[in-house]
This record gives sequence, C-alpha cells and structure tokens, in this order.
Amino acid sequence: MKKRNYFILILIPVFTMFFFLKGPDKEPEISHTSNPALPTLPGMEDWKGTPVDEKGRFQNLYQPFESSFGDLLKWQTSKNPQKAEKKAETRQLPVEFDPAILEGNQDYLIWLGHATFLMRLQGKVMITDPVLIESFFLKRESDLPFPLEELPAIDYILLSHSHRDHCDQKTIQYLAEKNPDLTVLTGLEVGKVLSNWTNGHEIQEAGWFQQFNTPEEGLSITYVPSRHWSRRGLFDENINLWGGFYIQAGSQKLYFMGDSGQGPHFEDIRKNLGAPDYCLMGVGAYKPEWFMHQAHISPLDAIDAFHVLEGKYFIPMHFGTFDLSDEPRMEPWDILVENREAIQGELVSAVIGQNLLKKNILIIN
Repeated sequence: MKKRNYFILILIPVFTMFFFLKGPDKEPEISHTSNPALPTLPGMEDWKGTPVDEKGRFQNLYQPFESSFGDLLKWQTSKNPQKAEKKAETRQLPVEFDPAILEGNQDYLIWLGHATFLMRLQGKVMITDPVLIESFFLKRESDLPFPLEELPAIDYILLSHSHRDHCDQKTIQYLAEKNPDLTVLTGLEVGKVLSNWTNGHEIQEAGWFQQFNTPEEGLSITYVPSRHWSRRGLFDENINLWGGFYIQAGSQKLYFMGDSGQGPHFEDIRKNLGAPDYCLMGVGAYKPEWFMHQAHISPLDAIDAFHVLEGKYFIPMHFGTFDLSDEPRMEPWDILVENREAIQGELVSAVIGQNLLKKNILIIN
C-alpha cells in the first residue's frame, strides 16, 4: 500500500476524528507568551510575544488554522486527478556526494532530503528537522548521500516543529546517543515531546522572534514565525509551537522555512532580520491546494515568498523524499524550472549531497 494511504488513511483520521466531530469553537481569547530565559530580537520592543489561546493552544499570526474532519474526509474520498501521472513518475532526486566536503574546516550546506539539511557554519555543525531512519509510515523515495554512521559530530539540532516528517523519534534518539554534547533548538513546549528521547541534553525552547543562546562568536540563531499547526497524538493539537529558523553566521544569512503556508509573516521576517542570502523553501506536499494551503506552500507561492524575503539563492526542499500528498514526486521542481525566469534571484539545483553554499552550487539558468 502507498505511503500516503498508510500515513493519511490510517494514522491521521484516527487522531483527528476525536477532535473534529464537534461544533465550531468560539472566538479564542488571545494572550501572548515567550521564554523569559531567551532574549527577544533587538529592535522589537513592541513585540508582545507568540499568540496563545486560553486553552494553551498556539495560534498563527494572521490566519487561524481551521481544522475540519469533513475536509480531511473529502480529500481522502475524492479522486486524485493526477493519480496516473503520479504512478508513472520514475524520476528521483539526484544524489551526488564527495566525502571531502565533510573534511577540514570548510563551511557547507548539504541537503539530505525533505526538510533535513546538514550544515557547518562558524565552526559549528547543525542539522535541521532530522528524519534519517525509515518508519512504518515514512518510506524514503530518495537516497541518503552517505550512511548514517558517517554523519559528523553534531553541535545543534534545529527542530522546527513536532510533525512526524520533521521530528522523528528514532533519528533524534540516535543523534542524542552519538552526540552527548549536542543542544536542541526548537519552539515552545516541543521539549515535552523530546523529554524521553534524549539523555539530559540541553533543549532550548523559543517563541517567535526570540534568539537562542549560542555562545559561538559570529553565530546567531532566531526562531521565526510560520503559518502551520502541530499535533502528534490524540490530545495535543497546537500545544507545542511551530516555526522556522533565521541563521546569521558571520557575513552569511540563511533562512530555513520549516513548514508554512503563504502569509504576511514572510515580510515580518525580512523587516526584522533583513534579507537572507539563502532561502531554504518548502515547495512540496501542496496538493490538493484547497486542503493543503494552510500548512504547505505551493511552488509558485514559494517564489512569491522568496521575493518578499528578497533572498539571493532559492533552495527548494520538502519534496521528492516522502509521499505525503497528491502531486507527482518531481512536479514541484518542474514548476520551479518552468518559472525560473520569473525568480528574482538564483534557483539552486535540487541535488542531495552537494555543498549548496555560493561557490559550489549549480545555478539553473
């Protein structure tokens, strides 16, 4: 059976039916919260904090997440108009890796598939949303560029949110066991998900526009808003936060989107942190758009968001590795290539295992 069938037809309806067979909620009473142990971005004295309702559920800044079991059921019982096209797709993401990339002291940015990037900046090795070990619900459709055992020592895990295609228990347990000194950087209340997965490792939880405590000179990491939602089980809808990361490493600025729908928060990020050099943008798991738009951005909307951010290098992610939606595996990349002349910046070739920093990347002309 297809991954989409296992992941959606079995897991999600069981979890969601308990929540959505109910009447509409009243307008929530909103307050704001943050981590008092972490600083808010300088220059944002008027920022109230991350919005949260009276039940402790986090809220998006501009568009409330409207959960509906009826919409989920409609999607799952409707015909995918691209079913035949999707079945006929044989292309996979290319994988090219030179082991010398990991040697020495050079900086690197390596895509490992989906939303997982391995990077070395300012002498520190970081990994985003690590999902490197297959599970019953998530089977890879792209190869890792090297065996798991060849990962370098990890200093920081950057965990955008708790969804299972971004936050994998087995992978985090493996990394924690192999890296006794690593630190996890994530959103508010995500630490409760991780508490039994690590071995007393430091976990820093930030609200939006808060900066993590990174003692390294020239390295600053800020947790930034996204338009999304969270849940892992039956009774934890939106009780842990979701977001992205903005990394300033020396003269380089890098934005990692995590998961997000389209929204004005992209402009907020640029206004408060400046235009990033590298934009790691999700472009997949976006169909059907009427259902997915609240959580996952489409390729064309990702281009618009890239323009709002005023980025230099568009690095696509969140496609080609896991089967989570209706579009064919490589369709997001095809759309980007078809619209490359409209991209006000450089479109970076989607190759797993290559160093994607400026002097090494392959630009699509």
